[in-house]
Amino acid sequence: MFMGEYQHSIDEKGRLIIPAKFREELGSSFVLTRGLDNCLFVYPAGEWSALEQKLKALPLMKSDARAFTRFFFSGATECELDKQGRVNIPGNLLEHAGLDKDCVVLGVSNRVEIWSKSNWQGYFDQSEQSFNEIAEKLVDFNF
Repeated sequence: MFMGEYQHSIDEKGRLIIPAKFREELGSSFVLTRGLDNCLFVYPAGEWSALEQKLKALPLMKSDARAFTRFFFSGATECELDKQGRVNIPGNLLEHAGLDKDCVVLGVSNRVEIWSKSNWQGYFDQSEQSFNEIAEKLVDFNF
């Protein structure tokens, strides 16, 4: 399970150090793709396979299903860490998440999220204000 929040910087070549606590669980090869809320999602191979099966099961005749599947698969790239524990993030994904230098790497249960520091701070500040309301809604899901 991934958890925690880490501050890191992206270098001029688009490389980001993945926190040491996440490296082993990500394995030798993992998938990096566009995430929701203007961040990037990082999935270990097994989690990506499970998500892939769920996306394949969506009805092809529904435009929302096609759009969502395109969103995830078109931005997906298989990655490996270099010897320094860095991942090279492709330009289209840097652009999607607004990543330039300062960023935040989050552990979120079955995936890792990569956020620009400013996007994360804005999202966190907005969500923090409504956290109690969100928690009340989760009661409906036996939380």
